Amino acid sequence: QVQLVESGGGLVQAGDSLRLSCAASGRSFSTYGMGWFRQARQAPGKEREFVAAINWSGSSTYYADSVKGRFTISRDNANNTMYLQMNSLKPEDTAVYYCAADRRNWRPTTNEYGYWGQGTQVTVSS
Repeated sequence: QVQLVESGGGLVQAGDSLRLSCAASGRSFSTYGMGWFRQARQAPGKEREFVAAINWSGSSTYYADSVKGRFTISRDNANNTMYLQMNSLKPEDTAVYYCAADRRNWRPTTNEYGYWGQGTQVTVSS
């Protein structure tokens, strides 16, 4: 089992950068596939939107088309932490960002992760 805590969200202007962190506690962090998802406040009934994912070793990464070239996902297995570097932020990136982890049947771009954090708010003003 793994517990996830996101941090690093905040209010920024369009064009600014933020780096989100996801700290994991529990055992065997380095065996989990990890992902970032987001949900806009104005879409409470919609499924969380895939943003980026990274495999256990960091050798494979996946991105939504909407963030490709602007966001970078990475992980530090020695410190049980995953990151999302977000550059050139846009107002449409405004959302609550969640990190997620899975190990047994990891499908990186789907919502079918076994473990989720509580989320961190990112607000981008125009």
